[in-house]
Amino acid sequence: MRTLTAVLSALLVLFASAGAASMTAVSGSVRIGPGDDWTLPAWVRPSPNSGFFSEQAAPEQHVDLRGLDLTWRQLQPDGPGRVRDDTTGTAEDLTFRPLREQLAEERPFWMRVFASGSTWAPQWVADECDVKAIGPDYDGQYHLPIWNECVWSRLLGLYKRLFVDSGLRADPRLRFVYVPGAFTWAEFDYDIVSAAAKEGLTFDEYRSWYAHAWRDLAALFGAYRTKLVFTGEDYPWGPWGDRTDLFARQAVDAGLGIRTGITEEFNYHLSEAPSYGSRIGPDGHMTVDERMPVHDGRHVVATENECFNDCDYTTDDPYYAVRQANLKALQLRVNWLYVVPGPSYMKQYPAQWRWVRLSLGKTASDSPDAWAALRDAEDTYWRDETGPFTGNRAWRTRPWVRNLERWLVQRDVRPDGTPRRATADVHRNVLSKENGTAYEGLRTDRAHGQTSLYFDVDERFRPRRDRGPVEIKVTYRDAGRGSWWLEYEGGRSPRIRRTGDGAWKTATVRLPRPVLADGLNGGTDFRVTTGAGDDLDVRFVRVVRQRRP
Repeated sequence: MRTLTAVLSALLVLFASAGAASMTAVSGSVRIGPGDDWTLPAWVRPSPNSGFFSEQAAPEQHVDLRGLDLTWRQLQPDGPGRVRDDTTGTAEDLTFRPLREQLAEERPFWMRVFASGSTWAPQWVADECDVKAIGPDYDGQYHLPIWNECVWSRLLGLYKRLFVDSGLRADPRLRFVYVPGAFTWAEFDYDIVSAAAKEGLTFDEYRSWYAHAWRDLAALFGAYRTKLVFTGEDYPWGPWGDRTDLFARQAVDAGLGIRTGITEEFNYHLSEAPSYGSRIGPDGHMTVDERMPVHDGRHVVATENECFNDCDYTTDDPYYAVRQANLKALQLRVNWLYVVPGPSYMKQYPAQWRWVRLSLGKTASDSPDAWAALRDAEDTYWRDETGPFTGNRAWRTRPWVRNLERWLVQRDVRPDGTPRRATADVHRNVLSKENGTAYEGLRTDRAHGQTSLYFDVDERFRPRRDRGPVEIKVTYRDAGRGSWWLEYEGGRSPRIRRTGDGAWKTATVRLPRPVLADGLNGGTDFRVTTGAGDDLDVRFVRVVRQRRP
């Protein structure tokens, strides 16, 4: 009886689909190309306050922002007086030229002041504050306790002389500064904090400093506080459990920007990232709160994607790793991306990197495209963690996260739009075991009446009154037999027939005047739907404006 019911249900869905198709106008054109398609309209330009940055500028790869690195010892070797601009410094096996030489270059820059390391800080700080170095970190270095109020006040004194008194904070070439300049590579991880806790540092002592530190920096920079970028992260691996889970958000709330350094592990830990506004919903989809001030276009939201076959990571599929890491960065609404042209594979994948550069910093109202990368991926960080997923926020599919989405959301819709994970493109433990398993793509399930995939376009991207032309790009697996098409309120595209060669292809469907106004099931805007034949795997869907917004 159950089998008969399922068959009847499937027939009803097919009949309804066929009826709808016969009653709607067919319009548009279709072209098909191999693999992924990253093309954008010719009118698209980079956003203000966005781009690629690195240690060295590489204009041929559009890496236009160079680094300006210094150490505290280099700037104030003898005492808390004036800042020296004629001395050199060293940190992390790098040698830094004198400040005056680095400032003599006209090209814009970003900055790090390596401050906490026992060889980065001047000896007079440890003597005056009567502190000893703690460590070692994972590079074998020892660090001053930056949470010590004496050490912190002396560092603020340096920042005042370096950035305020000299006018450097107002220099238009200075785009942003990593702060507070502490720990390995000036990245605010918690290994040194954990070592200090073993030696007696209490949570109350640490919290007392932390509660004012970021407000101190914001006050010091005043109107230029948007140039400050906190280098810590949500849910840090620290000594006090969940009591520091939301500490990165405190820095953002104080007016600073935010940066993470590990979107190469694109499935892991960063699905739930409150300082970026990214949260996991009950259905496993991630949402981003773009009302947060950090997303106002003036702040810096950054990450770093250069560790693919580098930094002790390896992969035999670098294109996949680069693509997914960049999609993750854009899902977090990043506007600045740290790269190293060689390890980032910029020459090998120029089309993908061009699309990323033109996507950084865009908003729903000015982006040339909205997209959804369809997938089911395991965030292993939450496999055993309790986290915030209780009550109304219970995560039903945990630890599986559905899709990477940016202003285009795939919706599970009854009766015919609940796809299952595809199994033709599965990746396990890419770059690290932490990265878990990812099923790239969703698949129709015709045996159970699921013949379509439904999509909802953010109304800020496509207001209901907008009837301009769009292109919808669907990356699908050309396997099996049968055809598929796009359907929207009152219309549909021509059919796309499969050849059965098994290759991933992108169909670009140009629609002259589609109505995307929540007119389909579940209040969605359009669907990918199949006719008679085999199931269809879909991996990526982009809606591309044809007119400048």
